[in-house]
Amino acid sequence: MEQIFPKVLQAVAGDNYTVYAYLNDGTVRCVDMKPMIAQGGVFEQLRDEAFFATRLTVLNDTVAWDLTGEHDPAQCIDIDPFTVADMPVTADPLETVV
Repeated sequence: MEQIFPKVLQAVAGDNYTVYAYLNDGTVRCVDMKPMIAQGGVFEQLRDEAFFATRLTVLNDTVAWDLTGEHDPAQCIDIDPFTVADMPVTADPLETVV
């Protein structure tokens, strides 16, 4: 059986440092970034909620934060797409928007 390489097609910031990631297998995954941000290190830059939400993007087919605003993959923080694919499946939050 052929394994599908997970690709993130869209990423939407949710409340309380969550990300809704829309994958190429048709699922929506909820990525809770609070534990990673709490650990500090490279993720410390995401502690500002406005920065977290406005710099969230998709780069190299995965969830990423564009640190410079130039969409330079070398200047981003990203999450391994297999890690994203392992996150819990959730309902599409955009379906509830009226």
